[in-house]
Amino acid sequence: MFGYYRVASAVNKTTVANPAKNAEEIIKLIQEAHTKEVSVVVFPELTLTGYTASDLLLNQTLIASQDEALKYILNNIENMGTIAIIGIAVLEADRLYNCAVVVQSGKILGVVPKSYLPNKKEFYEKRQFITGRDITRTTTELFGEEIPFGVDLLFTDSKDMTFGVEICEDLWAVTPPSNHMASNGANLLFNLSASNELIGKAEYREELVRTQSARCMAAYVYSSAGVGESTTDTVFGGHAIISEYGSTLAQNERFSLESNLITADVDLERLRWLRLNESSYSDGRRKKTRIIKVEDLPSISKLERDINPMPFVPSRYAEKKHRCDEIVHIQAYGLIKRMSHAHIKKAVIGISGGLDSTLALLSTHRAFEMMGWDVQNIIAVTMPGFGTTSRTKSNAVKLCEALGVTLKTVDITDISLKEFEAIEHNKDEHSITYENVQARARTSILMNMANKESALVIGTGDLSEIALGWSTYNGDHMSMYALNSGIPKTLIQYVIEYYKNNEVIAKIIDDILDTPISPELLPHEGDEIVQETESIVGPYELHDFFLYHFIKYGAKPEKIRFLASISFDTKYDEETITKWLTLFLRRFFTQQFKRSCMPDGPKVGTISLSPRADWKMASDADVEIWLEELNK
Repeated sequence: MFGYYRVASAVNKTTVANPAKNAEEIIKLIQEAHTKEVSVVVFPELTLTGYTASDLLLNQTLIASQDEALKYILNNIENMGTIAIIGIAVLEADRLYNCAVVVQSGKILGVVPKSYLPNKKEFYEKRQFITGRDITRTTTELFGEEIPFGVDLLFTDSKDMTFGVEICEDLWAVTPPSNHMASNGANLLFNLSASNELIGKAEYREELVRTQSARCMAAYVYSSAGVGESTTDTVFGGHAIISEYGSTLAQNERFSLESNLITADVDLERLRWLRLNESSYSDGRRKKTRIIKVEDLPSISKLERDINPMPFVPSRYAEKKHRCDEIVHIQAYGLIKRMSHAHIKKAVIGISGGLDSTLALLSTHRAFEMMGWDVQNIIAVTMPGFGTTSRTKSNAVKLCEALGVTLKTVDITDISLKEFEAIEHNKDEHSITYENVQARARTSILMNMANKESALVIGTGDLSEIALGWSTYNGDHMSMYALNSGIPKTLIQYVIEYYKNNEVIAKIIDDILDTPISPELLPHEGDEIVQETESIVGPYELHDFFLYHFIKYGAKPEKIRFLASISFDTKYDEETITKWLTLFLRRFFTQQFKRSCMPDGPKVGTISLSPRADWKMASDADVEIWLEELNK
């Protein structure tokens, strides 16, 4: 399933010091997990005895009963491929260890001891247990078999999943064992816990799990003891959490009187490749580990996970003001630094009434306001041509007037006709030459005007256009500072909407957002746009989706298509997605030469195509193997 694995956190109904009863609940939950196609399910700390058994754990009867209960569980899960991680006390070399036992199909795969034992306030584990943090390369005997035992164990299916296990306090330590597990290849981490409830602790606990998943670039699955534990001095809520790379995918309602289980589908293939693409992960120190091979796991028949169709756009509306402020500040301060360093007081920007030039103008205007500079030193140039409609020109003029910037109009039709004549091109032949002559004429005017005014030419092209090469080389491809180069089209629409809180320009922005995206280089018909970009190159929402997954973690075309078919299920069929994905790949490869000499511009999100930083690619790289995979 393209690197997706279903994982689960289970909180069993606990009866303290009654392993047989607890075993029945555990088996039910493992059966439920197996039915739900879960690969691995984790249970709370000391699952069989109950964490609050306390000094009874030093009693022979309880330990013997626990071992019998574990054997009973093994006998009842022989036909289940789901891996279960269960908390037990292990007697080894006349020492008692708080451990996690990893079981599958009736077999014990390994035993991992707890490294850090709390011994303060309500927790006094050192009364019963010994730390296992130095145990490596050894075994322990369980039911007549030698079982791998130690903190150096990792478990793998030899595909995309490698997981490690830590126990409760281990996560709260200064250097959690999961750090070392992740450095040695574990992209899935499990924690068996007994964390009592205090005011505000649940939020902190969730944040701890979530941030650890981010630090380790992994998925982290956490299960804590439930309300069946003793309430002599503490209450346990049974908190279950599943996080992936800094985002919480699922968590339960605490304080349930019954057993419960939550699941989430985690993308382990993505995590593996993110480590290569986005971090200094490879600089982490490796330790000697023992790798335990697991048996075949249940496969997911249908993905149960929301795939965001707009990966560049924040999913929570409540974050909109903060996120947009941040984007605009990055743009504005980038421009402020560039102009201040060059001792330039003016900016020249081509205005079309479209999305890109609108955002570039608004962000430039914001920069001038922040610095107290005269906004009349922003020279907005509208350059109508053969395809310019009154709607786009009117919106451009209204916006400039509302902002108080200097507006100039330079008609490019005569200049273009002279260019056609000079190169012997038939003005009635509406070819790519016809279009590019106009695009280069506009850029030439902006550059020359900037020279005359001692100004900086602000580029308006966005990240989506840069990815597709949807620009005229040395035309709109070129500027003195590419202000929008780090922002994809879907995010530009989102940020422009944010400016609607300014009532003076709200109606203008509404109409700009409703206007079809077009370079307006072909003659209009009855003052209506005839050249709609998305009918030529495809929907930008699809291309931004393709770009994100292709660049972010190097996803294969087949996986990108699979995810798009889920995300855009009711909007585009697979044939349409394949058509535009094919075009995206072809254009992305063939248009690299434009990116190789693109102007400076600020990086805004995690993806940039600057050849000086984020994306280095040969201009003549061949796309064949990517297309072959897509067409299998």
